[in-house]
Amino acid sequence: MDQMNTAILLLEDGTVFNGTATGKIGTTSGEIAFNTGMTGYQEVFTDPSYLGQILIMNTSHIGNYGVHSEEVESDGIKISGLVTKKFSDGYSRPSGFQSLDEYMKTNETVGISDVDTRALVRHIRSKGAMNAIISSDRKSIEELKKELKEVPSMDGLELSSKVSVTEPYEVKPKKIDFKVSLVDFGVKKNIVRCLVERGCHIKVFPYNATKTDLDSFQPDGYMLSNGPGDPSAMPNEINLVKELVEDGKPLFGICLGHQILGLSQGLKTEKMFNGHRGINHPVKNLLTGKGEITSQNHGFVIEKNSAESHNEMEVTHIHLNDDTVAGIGFKNRPIFSVQFHPEASAGPHDSRYLFDQFIDNLKKAKA
Repeated sequence: MDQMNTAILLLEDGTVFNGTATGKIGTTSGEIAFNTGMTGYQEVFTDPSYLGQILIMNTSHIGNYGVHSEEVESDGIKISGLVTKKFSDGYSRPSGFQSLDEYMKTNETVGISDVDTRALVRHIRSKGAMNAIISSDRKSIEELKKELKEVPSMDGLELSSKVSVTEPYEVKPKKIDFKVSLVDFGVKKNIVRCLVERGCHIKVFPYNATKTDLDSFQPDGYMLSNGPGDPSAMPNEINLVKELVEDGKPLFGICLGHQILGLSQGLKTEKMFNGHRGINHPVKNLLTGKGEITSQNHGFVIEKNSAESHNEMEVTHIHLNDDTVAGIGFKNRPIFSVQFHPEASAGPHDSRYLFDQFIDNLKKAKA
């Protein structure tokens, strides 16, 4: 970290925070959001669902264990920028291969540290989600205000096309029990890993694949991945999922895939005042009555009244902090989805059973 460089964080409402530059020297913008997780920062930063967002880490110390070659969810950092309180230059873990600052520079990620993140998060909790800009290249506040006005709102923004694969690829287990066509809206690597560990031969397709494309693999079921952006801005993908539902094969959706499944059935989505981001979010499974600690990352949610009034679907999970919809499922079809991340890595692992539930559906359909 270059202690000689100062940085500025400017919010859409005109609020300014001054700090120290981290990562690449430059200017970056996006919707500002905060993550409450205390571990797993590298997995968070490489999650494609964060595309277009400047991320505040609520935990005071970030970077202290460096980065590890296996602790990634994509091909690199996806956040637009990083805001921290205490940023570690060095790292203590023997298996780490690089400092976080070096990793950010390699990935051309702009950051700011020495910010009162508690005050910043309290401000956002009060004012709601908004755009922001970080600059460490000595631009004036007036220049930054002009640039910030040009940043598009996340509401109505389609982003999956920026993180999805462009060509299909396959991942095989040692012993193949099932074949699954996975639609990549911004898939995390651990979703694929969790399915492969359970005997699934996965073929990953681009976000704009057709049902004919998916069925050319002759799958036993379908997987809808997580991803960034506003689900309502994806009409073609919504129509695709509607076709998949009509097919009747087992289907499992996560995060953006969950929202698109809901929209395909006439449910509504809405932008949240503040999203859910962290690895400590409490969810209740309404089918079992059990509570789960979950990893979450979303700024949109399925509108609860539309889900509860649907004849063929039911709300299966709720978020215990604000009673928002965290899971839905069909009453008489092997199709379900959740808003949170059961593949969570570094954790928690309370919801891994959902992959087993999907496998059970595949077994029953194949019998």
